[in-house]
Amino acid sequence: MKPRPLVVLDVVGLTPGLVGADTPRLAALAAAGGLRPLGGTLPALTTSAQASMLTGLTPAGHGIVGNGWYFRDTAEVRFWLQPNALMGGEKVWEAARARVPGFTCAQLFWWYNMYAAVDWSVTPRPFYPADGRKLPALYSRPAELQAELEAELGAFPFFDFWGPRAGLPSSRWIAESARRVFDRERPTLTLVYLPHLDYDGQRLGPDHPGFRAALREIDAVAGDLVDHVRARDADVLVVSASGLPQATAPVHLNRALRAAGLLAVRVDPDGRELPDPGGSRAFAVADHQVAHVYVHDRADLPAVRALLAGLDGVGELLDGDGLRAAGLDHPRSGELLAVAAPGRWFTWYHWLDDARAPDYARTVDIHRKPGYDPCELFVDPALRAPKLRLATRLLQKQLGLRMLLDVIPLDAGLVRGTHGRLAADPADGALLIGSRAELLPERVAMTDLKALMLAHWSRQRPG
Repeated sequence: MKPRPLVVLDVVGLTPGLVGADTPRLAALAAAGGLRPLGGTLPALTTSAQASMLTGLTPAGHGIVGNGWYFRDTAEVRFWLQPNALMGGEKVWEAARARVPGFTCAQLFWWYNMYAAVDWSVTPRPFYPADGRKLPALYSRPAELQAELEAELGAFPFFDFWGPRAGLPSSRWIAESARRVFDRERPTLTLVYLPHLDYDGQRLGPDHPGFRAALREIDAVAGDLVDHVRARDADVLVVSASGLPQATAPVHLNRALRAAGLLAVRVDPDGRELPDPGGSRAFAVADHQVAHVYVHDRADLPAVRALLAGLDGVGELLDGDGLRAAGLDHPRSGELLAVAAPGRWFTWYHWLDDARAPDYARTVDIHRKPGYDPCELFVDPALRAPKLRLATRLLQKQLGLRMLLDVIPLDAGLVRGTHGRLAADPADGALLIGSRAELLPERVAMTDLKALMLAHWSRQRPG
């Protein structure tokens, strides 16, 4: 007999306090099973949280210290990488395969998906031809899975997954792909990532009517998938890494380090200033409300700490003991971790004059930018006729011309929602909803999720 399936949905930005009138389908699941605040890990970011859920470890154990970090051996900052080998520790599918006869796993759009030892996986992975183009595409295992899904569902709406157009179509496509994989293969464990709330949460903030509309939209998408798999004898867990509290103002760590002579830049032939991490005495890898600060010479640490501690909007600075206490003492971490004050967040900006910003600063370029940039969710409001600008740029691309899709603003004040620090109130933090009340402990931490998944096949509450 095959084991009973478990479907885990990561609904980004959902909190205990948001489950209610705007989420009737998920509220019904919570009423039938149970809802628990989920004790988070620092940083409260998607990739770090998902790694903790899958391994039962803090970032000190699995190494995913943020959505990106500084690679000391190559002197590069790299964000949004996907190879599963970057995540240390025993993954839940490895543990389950040793314990559950006939176990299989599908991983749909969770991070660190590529080359994971699962049976079915799908994740965005563009092609980058030598002429500078970017061709939207998916990576899947087995290779033919992405073609089968796109034949049934249409092409994955790549530009609705990130960028100014990011919205519901990508989450709807992911949910529909999960339903088809579930029906066809009936995996023992299906992991599904639904990012929709993240977009309007950062664009609009949690109090905006548009965010409440986004809540209702993702509730419908998640609710349809939950009802579908539960009708076919599956258990369900709904999780999130954090909420999306109101953003009040940005903090420019790298500009402060630059002004103090600690951050170095290279100037290209057009006069644009590119960051030089390997040549800097100190620099920050900004990641929402946290930033790893890398200091090449430990003799500079007191000066760097004093400088950053004096900046308005820096809430905490963690070093050796603080990093250990937070579960972040990993070689990939910076010598310091800056945590923003409530409502504040960190930009990646290092230039002091917008005219000298790198050419990629005004584009959607998640892999080139040495930090997270939520302004990629906006079209620059200062542009005249932005739709015409976009149409012109797209036509130029279709004609094979080399050009920049330079429509992204450099005004960080546009951002209205953020995350990354641990919530002071559990109602505003991470969440767990389970369809089987008898398996839910009273208190659950992010690092307990792996054991809780395994408990669904042993039928015993973990702990």
